[in-house]
Amino acid sequence: MEQSRLIDLSIPISNRIITDPPIIKPTIQYSAHQEGAAQMLPFFPGLTTGDLPDGEGWASETLTLSTHSGTHMDAPWHYHSTTDDGRTPAPTIDEAPLDLFFRPGVKFDFRHFQDGYVATAKDIKDELTRINYSLRPLDVVLINTAASAAYGGENYVDSGCGIGGEATLFLTELGIQVVGTDAWSWDAPFSHTARRYSETADPSLIWEGHKAGRIRPYYQMEKLHNLELLPPFGFKVICFPVKIERASAGWTRAVAIVGE
Repeated sequence: MEQSRLIDLSIPISNRIITDPPIIKPTIQYSAHQEGAAQMLPFFPGLTTGDLPDGEGWASETLTLSTHSGTHMDAPWHYHSTTDDGRTPAPTIDEAPLDLFFRPGVKFDFRHFQDGYVATAKDIKDELTRINYSLRPLDVVLINTAASAAYGGENYVDSGCGIGGEATLFLTELGIQVVGTDAWSWDAPFSHTARRYSETADPSLIWEGHKAGRIRPYYQMEKLHNLELLPPFGFKVICFPVKIERASAGWTRAVAIVGE
């Protein structure tokens, strides 16, 4: 019997690695143990740094970041203020049902699609045929794109294919409520969409996968990693988002269990 193993599907929040446009780039300020010693003294009158082992206190970090920094889970509130065709307010991340985030996973290998390609419902059907799998309600669908190979480089944000509105609605109609991608966005990179928009002036092209959440609510992970290590199916995904009040997203340490 194969022993189960854990695969980390998350990227780190980093000062060094480019994973966002400059406007939302996270920053980390590191405080070492010597600084931490000075921070501890006011809590304990009479204490000196020499009283502490090796003169060291705590290490800590201060982050400036968005809820969409690093690997994270988008809530329907991120896409639009309402869902269900305008009938209900879109839920925020703290309202997300926990039972959605520990489920069987399915991986689509879309690495062959060029950067900026917008995947269709037919592409999803073709992939399901290729891997010989039928989607079940509440499966977690993960999209492995060409962005996986671009991670760590300067072009990550512009890499990978996107999932179009039609394809997203195809998934949610089948009962899929949690999806994810290793690209910067579930939609095609903005640089490619901007070019198509400049050619057509069609606003429906902009953020079309996200805006499908106006019709049916769904949750979406972005900036996943290591999807190429997963089989097409037969694994579980754990992806609980951090509970942030009234927020559009929450940071997520996504993990796959393979061979359980």
